[in-house]
Amino acid sequence: MDADKRQRYEKISTELTKLVGGRENIQGVAHCATRLRIVLKDNDLADLKAIEDVDLAKGVFVAGDQVQIIFGAGLVNDVYEVFAEQNNMKNMSLSDLKTEANKKMNPLQRIIKALSDVFVDIMPGILAAALLTGLSGVLGNLDFVKASDTLYGINRLINISSGAIFGFLPLAVAYSACKRFGGRPILGIVMGCIMLSDSLANAYSAAQGTVEVTTLHIFGLGVQLVGFQGGIIVALLMGFVTAKLDRFFEKKVPEVIRLLLSPLLTTLVGALLLFTVIGPVGRGLSSGITNALVWMTQNLGVVGYGVFAGLQQLVVITGLHHIFGAIEAQLLADTGRNFLNPLMSVAIIAQGGAVLGYLVLHRKNVKVRELCVPSFISVLFGITEPALFGINLRYRFPIIGGCVGGALGGIIVYTTNLAAVGFGTTVVPGIALADPAGNGYVNYIIAHIIAIAGGFFVTLVLGRFMDKDSAEQDVEGKSFSEATREEEKETLGTKKIVLEQVVDQEVFFGYTEGKQIVIEEVKDETFAGKVLGDGVAVIPSVGKVYAPADGTIVNIFETKHALCFASNHGTEILIHIGVDTVNLKGKYFTAHVKDGDIVKKGQLLITFDKEQIEKAGYDTTIPMIFTDLPDDKRLMKAAPGPMTKNTEIITVSVG
Repeated sequence: MDADKRQRYEKISTELTKLVGGRENIQGVAHCATRLRIVLKDNDLADLKAIEDVDLAKGVFVAGDQVQIIFGAGLVNDVYEVFAEQNNMKNMSLSDLKTEANKKMNPLQRIIKALSDVFVDIMPGILAAALLTGLSGVLGNLDFVKASDTLYGINRLINISSGAIFGFLPLAVAYSACKRFGGRPILGIVMGCIMLSDSLANAYSAAQGTVEVTTLHIFGLGVQLVGFQGGIIVALLMGFVTAKLDRFFEKKVPEVIRLLLSPLLTTLVGALLLFTVIGPVGRGLSSGITNALVWMTQNLGVVGYGVFAGLQQLVVITGLHHIFGAIEAQLLADTGRNFLNPLMSVAIIAQGGAVLGYLVLHRKNVKVRELCVPSFISVLFGITEPALFGINLRYRFPIIGGCVGGALGGIIVYTTNLAAVGFGTTVVPGIALADPAGNGYVNYIIAHIIAIAGGFFVTLVLGRFMDKDSAEQDVEGKSFSEATREEEKETLGTKKIVLEQVVDQEVFFGYTEGKQIVIEEVKDETFAGKVLGDGVAVIPSVGKVYAPADGTIVNIFETKHALCFASNHGTEILIHIGVDTVNLKGKYFTAHVKDGDIVKKGQLLITFDKEQIEKAGYDTTIPMIFTDLPDDKRLMKAAPGPMTKNTEIITVSVG
């Protein structure tokens, strides 16, 4: 770094330090490919508007309790070096920074964030099951469907499909939780299979006393061989424990026998803990929540109804909401009326109101609309998992709005003496179960209107105060996606490159070996949504990345998982090895070139240990993105298929 540049970066750093509240307010600093990330003790002390005007800064926003300042690839490395040196915070990784950010969260926030992270990966499956369940419920109540063998058969298949996904939800949760906490995902799947093994008595049948339960005696403890159907809390705990066991044994077992012994020990110890400690604790925690809610409705009058409807959807997180079916059946047998059904129904629709509130707050965001609309539709049929795990818990404040709306609906249920004459369906289809006595149908509709309105308006109000850290916040009046795109457009602007004469067309060849796929199939919203630009992606069969054309290496990222490249004709690209592999901090990656190197087509740029990266739980798909394609140029992509170094994959042409 020459003296003039350093002097400029020192001025930037001094100004930034002042604008974020001084050195004493800085808790940690790191950088990713394009952004300087700062964790502050008090974000309110930072003058974000003034930071936007700092020299070379392209924008600023707060996300994940980090103040993120956009500088662009290459440039951000130099700014970070000077800024961190001035504030005595060198050598802090992104992982270290996230740890510092997490310290700012209270225990409840950490739990909610962990829940959100676990359910994000499995949300497509939950959403599919929810919509299929709602569709099956509607079709099952239609006489012409019952009268037609074909339509009845199709509806049965729909019902089986939806039930299967929810039936194996603990397995999916164990898998995702294990992955989230750093274990090998396959071991989470193994643990989920154990939880749902056919060798165990079905949990629902055991609760109703319709199946014989075998008891083993291990270390003097009576261990009942009962499955964990619906045991979401148990699955979460086991995913966490399995991940920790896997990481422990991977470190402790000698490498020569690690492949055989480490997974064996993880599974064996995990299974013992499941049946002796984790299972009983998880079941006890879940049962305590459920029993407390039922007790409140029976003993606390209108307060009990309000609290139950306000908190009932939190029971869905535990998976024990299925037990309410048995309680509802007993209520009908004893009294002929089921007051729980309308309480659960208003609790459900209130969460839908919260989803609508969040949608209104982020109505310009396409991806929010894509998630909120189908989630709300599933709520109308009584399924809230997509809304809960995909939106309301994920963004925190909507779950509060939904709970308040549910409580308001619960009060209406109490004051109108609303009840159902059956159970098993809620919300729109559930109106058919409402007890018609005392204007029951009208009261059912009123209670649901109050609940959805409460969830909607409370979420809107809370969003004004609690949504300020959302990654969708505007940067200088632009959406986050637009800001990110502009950020990446600067990735190659920090190096001077000598260009050959401009041509009308240039060809890019295979940059690795494997299977070429369309960019939309990459399992990362930033790449699949073309936020950084259009391009292609490859599922690699080898751990090598080659130059796709003659050109110059503009920047090799410090973690070696990505590089910026410019062809001799000035076309700029970003090659990114894997998804979220920045977290590996350079482990398993080796760079064979350096910044500024002039390379030839097919020259080896980076090697990586594909097997070890996948073993660590990361997707190794490699996108190649054209980050700053001029408006007068367009991409002509080859059809997806096998890729080698000599495969012509993209032509960039004028016009």
